[in-house]
Amino acid sequence: MSEEASGAKAPIKIKKYANRRLYNTATSSYVTLDHLCQMVKDGVDFAVFDAKSGDEITRSVLTQIIVEEESKGQNLLPIGFLRQLISFYGDNMQQMLLPKYLDFSMKSFSENQEKMRHYMEDTFGSVFPFGQFEEMSKQNLAMFERTMQLFAPGADGTGAAGGEQSSAPQTDSGKSASDIEALQKQIDAMQQQLKKIGEKSS
Repeated sequence: MSEEASGAKAPIKIKKYANRRLYNTATSSYVTLDHLCQMVKDGVDFAVFDAKSGDEITRSVLTQIIVEEESKGQNLLPIGFLRQLISFYGDNMQQMLLPKYLDFSMKSFSENQEKMRHYMEDTFGSVFPFGQFEEMSKQNLAMFERTMQLFAPGADGTGAAGGEQSSAPQTDSGKSASDIEALQKQIDAMQQQLKKIGEKSS
């Protein structure tokens, strides 16, 4: 099925040259990281490719944007979160499960934020329901903190520390297959809780 028939629109192609210049093929003009940052905020989908090799480098460019924003004082990422995130690199099990959960969590959080915004617009002029939004924020934050503890190095996924050794097959990261299954079940349970939070706010 073609893009036109399906209604899907291909991401705008951005080329990155050796001199670090970024070229927007849709507008036939050079852009900056600030331009790409605004495109993200506007919901404009794009993909970045190395002009020489043709390799997609969208992830690294988006990471650059985050670094730029953080350097401007837009500190959204707590130091503790960054330290824990760095510690997860190199662990095959965490690399398999954590990205999926974080992606789902951010989407759920964004949906809740949008519902808050619409609610405020619909009730402008009335008493602002601080309690409801404060509770939603606390629940979202608790979910993130619980997840980071769940994936923390040394955690066994069951809350036990120094207990009996499992006889289940071990993964490359030293975790057993049963540990991975337990982690996945906890992730699924937390995802369901996040859905319930969104439903309560609607």
